Amino acid sequence: MAEVTPFFLFSAAFLASAVEMVEALTIILAVGVTRGWRSSLTGAASASVALAAIVGVFGPALTLIPLDVLRLVVGGLLLVFGVQWLRKAILRASGLKALHDEDAIFEQERREAAAGPSEERLGLDWYAFTLAFKGVFLEGLEVAFIVITFGTSQGRLGLAVVGAVAAFVLVAVVGVAVHRPPSRVPENTLKFGVGVMLTTFGTFWGTEGTGAKWPGGEASLLGVLVGVLALSLGLVAVLRRLEGRSEVEAVQVAA
Repeated sequence: MAEVTPFFLFSAAFLASAVEMVEALTIILAVGVTRGWRSSLTGAASASVALAAIVGVFGPALTLIPLDVLRLVVGGLLLVFGVQWLRKAILRASGLKALHDEDAIFEQERREAAAGPSEERLGLDWYAFTLAFKGVFLEGLEVAFIVITFGTSQGRLGLAVVGAVAAFVLVAVVGVAVHRPPSRVPENTLKFGVGVMLTTFGTFWGTEGTGAKWPGGEASLLGVLVGVLALSLGLVAVLRRLEGRSEVEAVQVAA
């Protein structure tokens, strides 16, 4: 299987985790500010433990899979995640999907948290605990599988985990310091970059898993990366043009 540099592996895990943690942090802050920090942070910590257990169990298990099957499985999973992230990033970059507004999401989550029922279990505000747990777990589940597949396929699961933890710590420190979600993070740009990376390696490894050989071996990775990036930017340009044409036509009809 094609090797990636430790820096690239760390960067992919870090960026993917940072994007998802910004979204999870928005929920934690909204719940904590509205209903109290103890239950919110306990829920977030519990979700983090659950995600760590998933990585700890499934990571070593993947090493037992034969190499060709592992290539196909890892390639398929990375393609699923990569295309999904890239699709959303392309739609946002072209104006067909609204950009993420963390401040608006924070206010919405805060209102929902304030309107939630009051129920105490095990000395915790159960509604706040559940909201924080669900937010961290669901946002982190995707990252956990990216870390597992990417790290295990390269025999560097520990490095991928370090990248994810570094992103978690950085985003958490910023959030605690300002008590607001880091809304200035260029989330769409990050998702676009991570989507391109995951799609590139998913395509490369998935093809290898079918038994096909890339011309030039690992050197073909750069060609696949350039191709995915060019196609993505081309789609953004086409969709922007179509969106602009639709707006002009709508104005003409209204006139």
